[in-house]
Amino acid sequence: MNGLTITPFIANLPKVELHIHIEGTLTPALRWELAHRNAIPLPYPTFEDLQASYAVTLNHRPELNGRQPGIPTFLEAYFAGCEVLRTEADFYDLAMAYFHRCVDLKVRYTEPFFDIQAHTRRGVPAQAVLNGYLRAQQDAIALGVHSRWIFCFLRDEPVSAGLDAYRTARPWATVEGGKGLFHAVGLASNAYERPPMLFEEGFRLARADGLHVTMHCDFGQKDTQAHVAEAIYKVCGGLGAERIDHGLDAEEELWAGLVERGIGLTLCPHAYHRRTATEVLFPKIRRLWERGVQMCFNSDDPTLMHDVWIDGNMQKVYSYCGFSRGEMVQFVRNAVDMSWAEEDVKKAIYDELATVDIGSST
Repeated sequence: MNGLTITPFIANLPKVELHIHIEGTLTPALRWELAHRNAIPLPYPTFEDLQASYAVTLNHRPELNGRQPGIPTFLEAYFAGCEVLRTEADFYDLAMAYFHRCVDLKVRYTEPFFDIQAHTRRGVPAQAVLNGYLRAQQDAIALGVHSRWIFCFLRDEPVSAGLDAYRTARPWATVEGGKGLFHAVGLASNAYERPPMLFEEGFRLARADGLHVTMHCDFGQKDTQAHVAEAIYKVCGGLGAERIDHGLDAEEELWAGLVERGIGLTLCPHAYHRRTATEVLFPKIRRLWERGVQMCFNSDDPTLMHDVWIDGNMQKVYSYCGFSRGEMVQFVRNAVDMSWAEEDVKKAIYDELATVDIGSST
């Protein structure tokens, strides 16, 4: 957290999370437990060794930054964690662990990203993934946490594989006769030379099914400006995405398109802060806000990003951007506005936000 501590105001603020990968919430403790439950060997002799592996500052993109001997890339570490997820119970336990964390963090509503390709290619039945998440989604309501999920195409896999995965998962979507787990599609995994328009057929299938469309446009990566431009102006037959995940590079030239088309950004400040100087990053965020770009703040893959969750991400912009209490409440309202939650869920969060004391500056 760069020496910051979570203030009581941020800790107690009701929250909405629109950018979090469910596998990126897998803690060392749960990974250790599931590995033993499923008799899966880990390359760490002790739990302490496993914990230490999470503390490594991961090299994000080897194609841009080169490799550091002995250090896995972010995606290598991410998919290595997935190896312990084998049964419906595993996926249920993963999601429920996150939902219990949501209770502690005051997250009232969340839209987790998930995919099935990372699991079916390991021989895990798609039904195990989807039913585990569906049961958790339903059980979390009793905790006071509502969710609608986002199915992701893995963009570094063949497009045809993603389309097949979507067709497999479709009965769990919010379509006629569907089970209601997911209500949107997105893109995840390595964006290197995999622009959004490659997945146009998938976006059009989803839109025809009445689902929403969002997509990652990673910050500071190869061709990111071109990816943001496609997301704004080209995908979905020129209608554009409804949201963009990350998309911070729009600050340089494309921000006006976001404002004109009403496209919001789901930003994850700590993810960028790991490799971007404070004096460079946070003025970018502030400028986007001052230009009228709608945004909200989220945690991305917290267990692989120094265990910084949504409260830590919000604290960073509160501290480094100099936002007021009122502005921080507005960012949560933005998240509600940008979300695809049911209207009664939105109203309950709006009502709770109306009671937040914004009179103090601390």
